[in-house]
Amino acid sequence: MSIHVTPGMFSLADAKVSWKAPWVMSFFALLVFVGFGVLGRPEPVEFTLTGADAAISLPSITALSTTVGTVLGVLLLAITALAFFWVISKKPVPLWWSVVFGLISVTALLGWLAAGDRVPVAFIFANAIVLAIPIIFGGMAGLMSERVGVVNIAIEGQLLTGAFVAAVVGSLTGNLYFGLIAAMVAAALVSTILAVFAVRYLVDQIIVGVVLNVLIIGVTNFLFAQWLNQDSASTNNPGTFPVASIPLLSDIPILGPVFFENRITVFLAFLLIPLLWFMLFRTRLGLRARAVGEYPMAADTMGINVARTRFWWVTLGGALAGLGGAAVTIGNVGAFGQEMVGGQGYIALAVVILGRWHPFYMSAAALLFGFSIILRVWANQVSPGIPTDFIIMVPYVVTIIAVVGFVGRVRPPASSGKPYVKE
Repeated sequence: MSIHVTPGMFSLADAKVSWKAPWVMSFFALLVFVGFGVLGRPEPVEFTLTGADAAISLPSITALSTTVGTVLGVLLLAITALAFFWVISKKPVPLWWSVVFGLISVTALLGWLAAGDRVPVAFIFANAIVLAIPIIFGGMAGLMSERVGVVNIAIEGQLLTGAFVAAVVGSLTGNLYFGLIAAMVAAALVSTILAVFAVRYLVDQIIVGVVLNVLIIGVTNFLFAQWLNQDSASTNNPGTFPVASIPLLSDIPILGPVFFENRITVFLAFLLIPLLWFMLFRTRLGLRARAVGEYPMAADTMGINVARTRFWWVTLGGALAGLGGAAVTIGNVGAFGQEMVGGQGYIALAVVILGRWHPFYMSAAALLFGFSIILRVWANQVSPGIPTDFIIMVPYVVTIIAVVGFVGRVRPPASSGKPYVKE
């Protein structure tokens, strides 16, 4: 049977007019203008746009840190004024406007931290992407689950499973591609457990997800201590995928090293993000999935098997989370460590909400957190006076600010978290 589709049916929730974004912008615009500009450190800062070995070299930009803060602070105040104008006119602040505001704020922050030093722009943004990849894959898993009505709290456990299995299988077989596939299968099995309990037995989805996270943390910690530590050379030494460069594109200044010179896990993310978008919003399969997440009774009436649809979308989402876990070990670190995911599964849940259940927006939000992670590492090198505990808190503070301050009022899929019982 076919489904009649009207324009905008099952699309993103209509944006709501909210005062939160302008007021949050006001706070940070004043912080940049006063803290980084007026009261900043009057020392030169150098923005290095390309590396020393770049095929095409661009000149560095040098200015006083206070000048950078003042100029960008004024620009942010202007952006904030326009945001207030939009809200007063009963128009929502566009999401892209918040992204522009964030990029300018980030530039001002880098200039303040590196006063008397330099900012390696390409290096920072390239590493931000690498560190965002596990969050992006985890976000895709959460997005696929919630689009069909299942809340996936177990992303943390799925990422950890993928990281563990990728490292072990990659070490034992000597083939990192086997490790990558095994990570996807293992995480998909974990997701299958969630799907069975949540869809078949109607167990509370939040409880199942939390239990799976705790269980997987315990199991991987035990195996790490009792097995991997005893023979790490053969069981926990997989190495990483080699860095591949796309000819010509990798020579583009700034963008080349950031987007076109990476490991396979990064390129897979670049491929799967638009593929997931196309599948969700341009195919009959995606329409059915969104129908199940919005109006499962109506979808059931039209002949769609709600339980089967939810089961497979949750399971396949888990496979993508396994890719994210593999990106942590064989795509970055080169070995497994206890609880090495470090809460990225929960951050993935936040980026799904921040990205309004849309693959592109979700990925942009994940890049924000990838940047916050590399920022805490880089900031400790150029500004060692900043307390370490404060730097460690940065990703989670960013999570709270982004979700509370900029996400506005959004509507999740109507049946997200609600079990469906066929009458």
